[in-house]
Amino acid sequence: MLYIVSTPIGNLKDITYRAVETLKNVDLIAAEDTRHTNILCRHYDIQTPLTSYFEHNKIKKAGHILKLITEGKEIALVTDAGTPGISDPGYHLIRLAKQNNVPITVVPGATALIAALSLSGLPCHNFIFEGFLPVKSAARRKKLEQFRQEERTLIFYESPHRLVKALKDIEEVLGDPYLACARELTKKFEEIKEGPASALWAHFSGKKPRGEFVLLINRGKMQKK
Repeated sequence: MLYIVSTPIGNLKDITYRAVETLKNVDLIAAEDTRHTNILCRHYDIQTPLTSYFEHNKIKKAGHILKLITEGKEIALVTDAGTPGISDPGYHLIRLAKQNNVPITVVPGATALIAALSLSGLPCHNFIFEGFLPVKSAARRKKLEQFRQEERTLIFYESPHRLVKALKDIEEVLGDPYLACARELTKKFEEIKEGPASALWAHFSGKKPRGEFVLLINRGKMQKK
């Protein structure tokens, strides 16, 4: 069996009893970054061996992992934070397992996009998640053009060193929409900043952004009570 196991997005306490139990009982944990997952394992006294499975070895390593499962091994797949398969290389292994009729189950838990959406106060009955915006401005602006008439809440992941440029492109392409920028969710310095894209650009351009960000965009400015 391949177990898709969600892990905390920040606070180590945000893990289910079932996830800890699963990680203790499987034969091997396939981790995006074994050093990062080791912190979690030490905290919960999980002594299961780890193997690396990340973007640059996913093609070769996926075949090896599936071979182990067909030989009778139980393997858990984890990402650095949150749910495997969402904007990370876990998707390749999961898809390959399904194509080869390998048994799969999920141990659900934290996901940054849902945590940010519930915290934002933006409309969440209908939304779109688009993962990471393109790195280069031209490609990013072309991507944003697709959403000029979109009324649903848009959700993107963004890295701190691209945040300011992304906010400027969002302002110019989408007409200065209302945003919520969430960072360091569940951690000590958790923060969410809200306002028009232009205001958030001014806020973050004057400092060096830190932490991973979730950007939530709603074209209709939220009415504050």
